[in-house]
Amino acid sequence: MTTTVPPGVAELTEIMAYTDFATSAPASVQESLGLATLHAGPIRALAIREDPSHFFNRAGGLGTEHPVTVDDLTQVGDFYRAQGVTQGSLMIAPHLLPPDWTTTASKLGLTEGSRFVKLGRDLEAAPAIQGHPALDPGWRVGVVDAQQGHEWATVMQTTFGFTAPNMIEMAASFVGRANWRQYAIWEGERIVAVGSVFLNGECAHMFAGATAPDSRGRGAQSALLAVRLDAAAAAGCRWIVAETGAEGPGEHNPSLQNMLRAGFEPMYERTHWQWHAKS
Repeated sequence: MTTTVPPGVAELTEIMAYTDFATSAPASVQESLGLATLHAGPIRALAIREDPSHFFNRAGGLGTEHPVTVDDLTQVGDFYRAQGVTQGSLMIAPHLLPPDWTTTASKLGLTEGSRFVKLGRDLEAAPAIQGHPALDPGWRVGVVDAQQGHEWATVMQTTFGFTAPNMIEMAASFVGRANWRQYAIWEGERIVAVGSVFLNGECAHMFAGATAPDSRGRGAQSALLAVRLDAAAAAGCRWIVAETGAEGPGEHNPSLQNMLRAGFEPMYERTHWQWHAKS
């Protein structure tokens, strides 16, 4: 079975998930983080000045409604510059890059960053998995409510290394937000793994699956993938998408392998093109 997720829909859903996630934070948290967004036609960009990882400084939607232009790229760079960030990523599906991309990227000072695999699953052609993966005895999976939001967000952000001030508060703020579902796995009373899914009409997006280091290799992420697939199907989504780091020669990405076992199929590998303030 070959996934039929339209790449433009997949790309837009991904960047919409990031911007919706971040802007759920209260105004005071957004201000302390130096958080801002850009929305220009299909292009959306997010900037968080006080995030030293630069991970959340990202732009997407480029090329989804019209060919990528120098003006589009310049607009994103100007937005980053105006927000005082020093580095940001431009996410463009490979087949949406213009023919003269190498020359264009060089002129704008864009450099190749990490490579990610974009994956998709057609929920109509391949319904959700029958039966969830077995969990360790004493573990349970369930929906997270607002009262558990801070613990849930702490596991999510610290696992990924996003520990700058107010980053956990930002993540806790989107628990219970419309068009989102958040799940956790508990070992007794402790949350050991988390995951969420963004519901964008026909398309859903897997977001922020993370397991505490001392609880890995015990099936948590497979269980969280299954419950989120169920949630997307129950919400009437036709497709669901995700991305994770691409595997280089001799490399093994457990997240990628878990997604493949859950029925996701690779759509393409995408380079995150890096913008720098000196550009």
